[in-house]
Formats: sequence, structure tokens, C-alpha cells
Amino acid sequence: MTLWTWRPRVWAPAARAVDLVMPTTDPSRRPTGRPRVMPLERAEDGWWVSGPLTLPHGTDYWFSVDGADPRPDPRSPWQPSGVHGPSRTFDPGRFDWTDRDWPGRDIRGAVVYELHVGTFTPEGTLDAAVGRLGHLVDLGVDVVELMPVAAFPGTHGWGYDGVALYAVHEAYGGPAALQRFVDAAHARGLAVCLDVVYNHLGPSGNYLGQFGPYFTDRHHTPWGAAVNLDGPDAGPVRAFLVDNAVRWLREFHVDALRLDAVHALVDDSPRHLLAELADAVASLADEVGRPLSLVAESDLNDPRTVTPTADGGFGMTAQWADDVHHAVHAFLTGERHGYYVDFGTPEVLAKALTSVFVHDGWWSTFREQHWGAPVPPEVDGHRFVVFASDHDQVGNRALGDRPSVRLDQGGLAMAAALVLCSPYTPMVFMGEEWGARTPWQFFTDHAEPDLADAIRRGRTEEFGGHGWADLYGGTVEVPDPQSPATVAASRLDWDEPGRPEHARLLAWYRDLIALRHREPDIASGDRTATGVEHGEGWLVARRGRIEVALNLSDEPRRVRVGGDVVTVLAAWAPVTAYGDEVELPARAVAVLRTASTKE
Repeated sequence: MTLWTWRPRVWAPAARAVDLVMPTTDPSRRPTGRPRVMPLERAEDGWWVSGPLTLPHGTDYWFSVDGADPRPDPRSPWQPSGVHGPSRTFDPGRFDWTDRDWPGRDIRGAVVYELHVGTFTPEGTLDAAVGRLGHLVDLGVDVVELMPVAAFPGTHGWGYDGVALYAVHEAYGGPAALQRFVDAAHARGLAVCLDVVYNHLGPSGNYLGQFGPYFTDRHHTPWGAAVNLDGPDAGPVRAFLVDNAVRWLREFHVDALRLDAVHALVDDSPRHLLAELADAVASLADEVGRPLSLVAESDLNDPRTVTPTADGGFGMTAQWADDVHHAVHAFLTGERHGYYVDFGTPEVLAKALTSVFVHDGWWSTFREQHWGAPVPPEVDGHRFVVFASDHDQVGNRALGDRPSVRLDQGGLAMAAALVLCSPYTPMVFMGEEWGARTPWQFFTDHAEPDLADAIRRGRTEEFGGHGWADLYGGTVEVPDPQSPATVAASRLDWDEPGRPEHARLLAWYRDLIALRHREPDIASGDRTATGVEHGEGWLVARRGRIEVALNLSDEPRRVRVGGDVVTVLAAWAPVTAYGDEVELPARAVAVLRTASTKE
């Protein structure tokens, strides 16, 4: 058996000299003296290599550019001492995979479950999350979506301030733990989607600029200078991102990637990075013989995102559709502050459930401009991921409060039915399925006092407007992002699902997901077979011969549907059918099969 080794190499095009720095340690890896320093050799295209020297698995190292302080490898696979410490080599082939017969799973039309590793379990690790996969199997989900696991500063955080994009956060268990998690998920029939952030890096531990022109002042984003995708030396930067995506899919057997905020990937080159990435992943899918998916988060409401690259699009498998969330949330809660100002009416909800984007060229009051473009009716609804809540829509509220704080059980049941019976790809945020009462708040773990204070001030200032004080009935006291109590409050309470009020909602989610898997009309992504009718206190969403009937009032109500009711497939509370009418209790929802479809 050949011993795995790695030849050190790093891209530093403007450097005059690059050294490999290796700490000397005792068997417990404690420093014992001055590190060894070995100069690298200049190679082609700005790369520096170690010549004949190779390093075995588990070797710690840094790079020093022009005699400066040693820094972690930009492509470090392992940061066991944190994002400021040395990198460590990692042999991905050491793991004995058991998923050789795994067929893969395209994300389109799947039921997705989003979770944050650090707060999904009390332990906050990937191995602990494996222990809860049985819950997800029983729920009926198809894909587990992990929020970012790339190494970030400190122990606790959302992961969107990652700075070592090739490494797995050590507090979660490091790279070997991610392999174990994916293998365990596949063994249970679950695909894995990994959230990756290519539009920016966090402020602490971001040393890329010391190696090369990874960033540019030619474009700006909400996080500052943009990633250099179209300027001088952009080629190796683009390769840095494409190679990263391929690594997760190939070496960790991940099935899909969710790309954060792709609208901040500013790229004026002839071929957008997303198209390049889509073609690379399509080629890899052919090579490994299983489907691989790319899901883009974008606020541009532009169907070009999911248009094939051969037709001039970006080639994404699917795209998050926030408008559906906004329409459902505002309709059921009555909230109209901030970006909900254009949402809340049944007419807007009807548009979201049939057309994907509410702002498809419409005037956006919040943005103060016309926004978006229409999605052609022939575009499969499964190309759009929708949800009643997600990490952003909960965590970016002032108090991190979930819909369960503002909605009664009937309202939560209605939200679930609208999303899970929609023509889109539905996603559930961890704990949503039982109406978790624990908040999910914004938290960080920065060691730099000035940075920590700036984050505190920023969060307070962010929620000073947009109607948050009115919503919460007075002054908003934003939880301290740096406090351990904020993290503790955000962890799921796994005792909740066993309590009667939570168990009932959990059973409802299971029933709806089972219906989605069983009923072709619900599973279909055909948006042309979807329609919405509404009146005072009621709404009916049609999916072929399936009708989702909602009674939003506080009194029982008869609601007319599209044909004679043949079967009550699921009901939040007992209902009675009278031909083409159904009597719904107050604050109730039912899923029905009818004899004919209303044209």
C-alpha cells in the first residue's frame, strides 16, 4: 500500500519568496523549539512548490510570504488549532466509505431539511447530528442541508464568516467527521447538501490577500471589496472556488451545494463564474455516475440563474425563492414591516404560488424600483426551493423568534401545507416540523474586542428601523451575538417533540411529506396545474385534482373547492365534505382529492 503524501504548493504571484514553515512539536503536538523553514521554488503561473519534499497525513505547516508572519494555507484541508493556527495535511482516502451503491439524489422535487450543526444537538457536532438522522428519516425528508461548515473564527457561529474554505470547522469534528456524516446519511437514504460561501470571507483570519489578488476594488459588496472574478489574475481565483466545489462533491461524496448570495459574485467576464462552475459539476456528475446539484441563493429574481449554460444561463440546478416565504409569512402573520411591505394579501400569495416571483418586473416598494423578471410557465417549479422559515428569515429577525411565537398551531399547519403541497422544492428549517419554541438567534465568537463591539453595534443599528420596535411592542433589545447565552438559547430542545402540542404538528408534517411522496399531483412541478382562489377568511390552492383548503377565520366555515370531494387526504382538524364544499373548523386546513378540476 502506497503511503499518501502531499507536495506543498501555494499560489502567490507577486511574492519574491515563499517559505514552508513547519513547527517542531513533541508527540502531543506541543511546540518544542524553533520551526523548520524551507524555501519553496517558483513554478509557472504564480505558483510556488516544494520540489521533491512531500508531507504525510497529519503534518502541520504554514506558508510565509516574503518573510512575513507564517499563515495558514489558502487551500488548507484541516485547521485543528483554529483559523489562525497552522494547517494540517489530510488524506481523504483514509476513510472507508460504505456508500458504493448510493445512487445519488437530484435536489429538484426533494424535501430538504436545513440544519445548523452547532445548534442542532446539545453537543453541536457532526457525529452527534448522525444520532438524529433517524428523526429525519421518520419525518420523510430526502436531503439534509448543512449550513456552512468551512472553518470560521472561534467555536460558535453561523458559518457565513468562514475564512478557511477548504477546511471543516474543528468544533464540528473536522474533515473526517464530515465524511462520517455523509456516509451515515447515505446509509439511511438521505442525500447531503452543503452550504458554501464564495461571495466573501469573514473579517477575522482572512489571510488570502497576503498571498494574492483574491479581492478587487473594482466591485463592492455588502461585505466590502468583491472577490476578484474578472480582473487581472482572476483565473486562479476562479479555479480556487471551482476546485473547492469539486472537492466537496468528489472527496466528501456530498450530493449538492447551496451557493450563498450569488448576486454578490460580481463578474463582468464573458463567462460568469456560475456557468463555469455548473459545467465543471456537470462533468463531474458524468464521471462519478450520480446526480450532483447546485442551488443558488439570489435576490435578483432572475430565471437566468436556472437557465442551462447552453442557452446562455448560469446553469444552476435550482434557486432559492424568498418571495414565496415572504408571501406565506406576511399572509398568515399580518406582518408588513421592512421587506414584507409588498406582501400579505391573498392576491400576492396567489401570484407567489403560481409564478414563483412576486417581483417579476413589478415595482418593489422596499427596493424603490422595478425588480426581477417573469419565470416562463414551462420552467419546472422544482427548480425553486421554497420554505415557511429558514436560517435567514428566523435568525435575521431582531429577536430570532420563530413563526411559532406569532402563529397559533392552525397557522403553522397552514404554512406547512402551503409549502409542502406547492409545485416547488420544499425545505424545512430544523425544529420547524414540531413548532419549536426555541429562538434561533445571530451569534459569533470573535476574540478581537473591537470586532465584537462592532458586530454588537451593527446588529442594534440594523434593527433600529423597519418597524421592529412596533412589531415587538416597544424598544428592541437585540441579543448579544457574542454571549454564550445567545448560542445556548438557539439550540433545539429535543424534549419538545414528545409534548402533545408539538407532537401533533410533527405528525402533520409527516403526513404532508408522505402525501407529497405518494400523490403525483402534489409532487408535480407543473405550475400551470396550480391555481389559487380566495375569499373573506378562506383560500384554496389547487394542485391538479388536489385542493388545499384553508379557513383563516375564528369560526367554522364552508369552503367551495374545484369539484366533488372524493377523499380527505389530510386534515388539521375533522372536516365534513358536502359535494364540492367542505366544512372546515376554525383555523384549520385540509388536503382533499376532488372528482374534477376547476378550469
